Amino acid sequence: MKYYIIAGEASGDLHGANLMKALLKEDPNAELRFWGGDLMQNVGGTLVKHYRDLAFMGFLEVVLNLKTILNNIKICKEDISNFKPDAIIFIDYPGFNMRIANWAKENNIPTHYYISPQIWAWKENRIKSIKRDVDYMYVILPFEKDFYENKHQFPVNFVGHPLIDAIHTRVPIEENLFRKENNLNEKPIIALLPGSRKQEITKMLEVMLSVVNDFPEYQFVIAGAPSQDYEFYQTFITNKNVHFISNKTYDLLSIAKAALVTSGTATLETALFKVPEVVCYKGSWVSYQIAKRIITLKYISLVNLIMDQKVVTELIQNDFNTKRLKSELQAILEGPNRETMLKNYDILESKLGGEGASAKTAQLIVSSFKK
Repeated sequence: MKYYIIAGEASGDLHGANLMKALLKEDPNAELRFWGGDLMQNVGGTLVKHYRDLAFMGFLEVVLNLKTILNNIKICKEDISNFKPDAIIFIDYPGFNMRIANWAKENNIPTHYYISPQIWAWKENRIKSIKRDVDYMYVILPFEKDFYENKHQFPVNFVGHPLIDAIHTRVPIEENLFRKENNLNEKPIIALLPGSRKQEITKMLEVMLSVVNDFPEYQFVIAGAPSQDYEFYQTFITNKNVHFISNKTYDLLSIAKAALVTSGTATLETALFKVPEVVCYKGSWVSYQIAKRIITLKYISLVNLIMDQKVVTELIQNDFNTKRLKSELQAILEGPNRETMLKNYDILESKLGGEGASAKTAQLIVSSFKK
């Protein structure tokens, strides 16, 4: 069978790569063509466009890059038409993917959506287009099945969270060797995860790094995104107690004492590595004002949303400042706050359904052709 897969950001590249491996086990003759990143490319098949050319953050940024986005949609449709896939698999990235899904449905191409758009957070009216344009939906958060089936009468498959697979199947590192190879000293590590897009990294790193001198007994290590060059990060690194490691976030988290994390998938990854964290978010003023009016969730981090309670502190917009960040970081380095957070992390993992998300999804996709 021929599969066309569309992932538009770093997390989608990770989950897309694992899904592709699982598809090849279920269907060894599978032909894979995709939009994604280096991890998907390493599995095989043909990369059409890299996610670094697709990711635009926030409402204002999307508007400013609308011409590029519309051109990418046109390119995608033409490429799908030439490839003639047996199925299209969408991975998150709803602004782009839902447009392609509508077009695919009109052209009678089976549509599979792996990792649901977060319509439970905002744009709930997208359920109409999902019902119309998506043949099969695979959800990864436990509350999503109830949301779709009980609230909107749309059947979905809960397959568990693919991050559990990604973390459990990684090859462990030898800590001393890792520190030596990456010029890290013996001090405990505070990991900085400022995101993957230039816009957010620029906003996040300045504040994250403002607390470095308050914690001289620790070393701060920036987790560089694979989509960004070291030269971009270099302008932010002016303190000798700040280090940089590119494209090794999981290895870094596996030995970190604590982390400062930009809101997004990384908050859940950090929790699954059992690293106490402070969740941070700061967008452009315009984007934040719009988001504040249309998003009604109590929390922004996946950790708190899944647990339906405050497990990790969220510093949002004006609360994301040096004074608050210093206080919250100190609270999770030692003491009862740290221990409580770690206990909640264990409960969180149990809620996510265990291993096998990629395998379950691949099996369901391949079996759909037999119906």
